[in-house]
Amino acid sequence: MSAKGARFFLLEKRHVPLPGHAARVIVARESDVPSVDFLGDPSARLRTLLPDEPGFDLAMNTFVFDPGATLPMVESHVMEHGLIFLEGGGVYRLGDAWYPVTAGDSIWMAPYLPQWFGALGKTPSRYLYYKDVNRDPLHEARR
Repeated sequence: MSAKGARFFLLEKRHVPLPGHAARVIVARESDVPSVDFLGDPSARLRTLLPDEPGFDLAMNTFVFDPGATLPMVESHVMEHGLIFLEGGGVYRLGDAWYPVTAGDSIWMAPYLPQWFGALGKTPSRYLYYKDVNRDPLHEARR
C-alpha cells in the first residue's frame, strides 16, 4: 500500500508478434528507471519504461519538463500515439492549433501530425506517452 495512493493506467493494444523475438514481463517502479536528459537538455528528462527491443511493439515512456522547458523542435512521427498528463501543465501544439493542458488531460496524435510541448507554471510537468514501435505501420494497416 502506498502512503500517497496510486494511479492505474490501462492501455489495451493487440500485440503484434515478431518471429524470432519475444517480449518479456517487466514489473518496476517508474522511480527506479533512470532518466536521461532529452537531447542533452537537463530541463527535459525522459524515462524509457519498456526496452527498445524487437520483441516489444510498444514504447511507453514518461517525460518530465521543468517550468519553462520545451521540446527542442516540432516533431512528427510515422505512428499514431498518445499521452496522458500526470502532473503540471503547459501548452501542446497539434498541427496549427495550440491547446492548454494540465494533469488528467489526454491527447491522441495521428501519424505525421506536427506536435510540440512547452511546460508552464511553477512546478514540473510530467506525462506518460506511448507509441507503436519496431513494426512496419503500413504492413500492420493491411492486416
